[in-house]
Amino acid sequence: MAKSKLVAVNQKIAEKVVGGYKKIEDTVVGGYNKVANTFVDQYLTREGESVEDARKRLAEEAKERQEKANHQKMERGMKNEEE
Repeated sequence: MAKSKLVAVNQKIAEKVVGGYKKIEDTVVGGYNKVANTFVDQYLTREGESVEDARKRLAEEAKERQEKANHQKMERGMKNEEE
């Protein structure tokens, strides 16, 4: 009986801790997203472009830059093997 009470109390504590953590996480992530959206809106959007559209465009541009860098890296690797 004592063991089951201990388990029940531990479960309640765990639920409260996880709930508190989740609230803090949501607050922090929400604050970060708010700041990030403001930055994108202020400095990175083009005329008439929404924040969501700017984020999509920026992600696509970053992907293209990464692919180009990977391609150049592969070309340099092949060139070094030929020498």
